[in-house]
Amino acid sequence: MLNGRTVAVVLCLAGLVVGSGLSQQRTLANDWNDFLHFTKIGRFDLAKGYGQAILQGNPDPVALLELTQANPQGYELAMKVVDTSNDPELASVAKQLLAVIEQGRFELRSDPQVIVDEIKRLSTTIRGKINAIARLKNSGEYAVPFMLDAIADPSRRSELDNLLEALPQIGRNAIRPLAASLQMNNDAVKAEVIRALGQIGYPQSLPYLKYVAEKDASTELRSLAAQSIQKIDPQMSNAPAAAMFFQLAEKYYYHDESLAAQEGPSFANVWFWDADANRLVREEVDRAYFNELMAMRCCEWSLKADDQFGLSIGLWLAAFFKAEATGVAMPEYFGAQHAAALTYAKTAGPEYLQQALLRGLNDKNAAVALGAAEALATNAGENSLLYTVGPAQPMLQALSFSDRAVRYTAAIAIANAGPRQPFNESRLVVQNLAEALALNPDAISGDWTAELAQAYALRAVQALLKLGVSRNPVIDLSLAQAALIGATRGEQQDLQVLAGQTLAYLNSPDAQRAIAEMALSDAYDMAVRIEAFASLANSAKLNGNLLPDATVDQIYDLTKSDETEPDLRAAAAAAYGALNLPSQKVKELILDQSKS
Repeated sequence: MLNGRTVAVVLCLAGLVVGSGLSQQRTLANDWNDFLHFTKIGRFDLAKGYGQAILQGNPDPVALLELTQANPQGYELAMKVVDTSNDPELASVAKQLLAVIEQGRFELRSDPQVIVDEIKRLSTTIRGKINAIARLKNSGEYAVPFMLDAIADPSRRSELDNLLEALPQIGRNAIRPLAASLQMNNDAVKAEVIRALGQIGYPQSLPYLKYVAEKDASTELRSLAAQSIQKIDPQMSNAPAAAMFFQLAEKYYYHDESLAAQEGPSFANVWFWDADANRLVREEVDRAYFNELMAMRCCEWSLKADDQFGLSIGLWLAAFFKAEATGVAMPEYFGAQHAAALTYAKTAGPEYLQQALLRGLNDKNAAVALGAAEALATNAGENSLLYTVGPAQPMLQALSFSDRAVRYTAAIAIANAGPRQPFNESRLVVQNLAEALALNPDAISGDWTAELAQAYALRAVQALLKLGVSRNPVIDLSLAQAALIGATRGEQQDLQVLAGQTLAYLNSPDAQRAIAEMALSDAYDMAVRIEAFASLANSAKLNGNLLPDATVDQIYDLTKSDETEPDLRAAAAAAYGALNLPSQKVKELILDQSKS
């Protein structure tokens, strides 16, 4: 909130912004200069007033930009205010002014008419050409489509030499649209693009040029591409395009500064060649995942170059999971029917998923690691889960990862696969399953919600039960006994039932007594008690009677009483019989019901 004095200044200044467009421009200049002046001398109340007056006047962003270009020191002062001011109101005003200035910068560099005019100026005077090249360089990637249009236009042949001279001088920001334009069918223009990429000289052009050298139908273009590669880096001449695209994808994935999107607004551009329009088009995407999207595109080109280059599949999956983790909706060019990353991951082989998992683990990126682990958990068997990537076994490493969701998912996946061969990390499988089962939903915070905790608990106990049913020889189920007993005493009925069923496979008095406690207690739902008696019967069949006499007597009392609910009585009787007790008790039960 602005204080009363600042508000008064704003109201006073607002009344002055009237009259012709010329007076508005003059007022904007005066207000900007006064904002800077009072900021510099420490009169922040007045500075805020002038700043607010500018903002409320809805200033022309380009006009405000031009004022900063005429006074670079003032622009630096405004930036310093945002970063260091102890006055939050002044910092906020300065930040809003800088946003307007950046909008002006974007409008100026991307204005099609300005770009078209500057391209025409290339063929005027020497000074005109120099100024035009400087402004086209400032426009960067936005200038490229219009320059290619002019180069392809037969009616502008007289301008061609100047156009070809200017194109590579746009520099690094021209590479992405130029690389996308290599898909054109106009060999003459394509040849100039290849030459320009070689003259610009940045290595990010190499895989695109090598793709032309390997795949293009034109011998001349293949030769030109090889020459441009020589100009950029002769040592890469023999490298395959697929590997070069993979390396570029990795640089995008790890946000290499040399590949940063052109400075400007909150979005970045992904460039495509529109074959129907025979022209470059751009898709605006959020900067939050621009690098990941470009990594995915490079992986796709890698596979176009060599469909057997499997490393690109693993990296593509990792980049997709990483992009989704930003929480930003996927870009429009994906299309409405584009599947989620997990869908693609589930169809990928374990080799590629293990690559993505290892990358996520090494990078400490939980989103990537979890996505790959979840996909592996869906359908991978023992050999796939314990797959080795170099010296590493990613799924076993995941059991010790810092993120609990990754650990739990890895443990669930391995348990469900039912491994039959011993491995050193087998104890970690049970420990993670037990931890997931015992986690108190009320004691968690952050992204780990109660619903997520309950979901993992259910998956964990199901995995433990599967280990018990299969009598798994590798994973020691008894290590989860305490967590299983705790689950029988919890509040979730499905966990109570599954925990009781799992405890039946433990040859342990405590396990069998916990099942009996659940079956006998009125505190449990009737359906849970009936299921518990079934688990008790199974425990008795597998392990014999491990119950104290008092507990056996309780079961007997339920069985003989005609007041016991019929289904519960039948379940108790089945459990009682499975205990294989001495015949004396059975004789008493028979005689008690006798009418003779």
